[in-house]
Amino acid sequence: MSKEAVFTMKLEPELRAEFMAEAEASHRSASQIMRELMREFVQRQREAREYEAFLRSKVASAREQISAGDYASADDVEEGFAERRAKLLAKAGTTGA
Repeated sequence: MSKEAVFTMKLEPELRAEFMAEAEASHRSASQIMRELMREFVQRQREAREYEAFLRSKVASAREQISAGDYASADDVEEGFAERRAKLLAKAGTTGA
């Protein structure tokens, strides 16, 4: 990949010195590490936006279902699982505790 852009930033001298020392200790250039950090940041931001869009979609869908009356109450869900639990326990030959 062509590296034609230059990125300049201001930071504290101590941070720069520590960063440069760690870069040298890892046998990588500061530029290489910064590119990796930038790629990771871009990927995390993209994933966060995609997840946020996914959640918004799920919430909107749930709200539509609730508005349409297409949902089960907590009591209905508990009753359904109690029935399933009882059937499984009966199949296993045990009783619920």
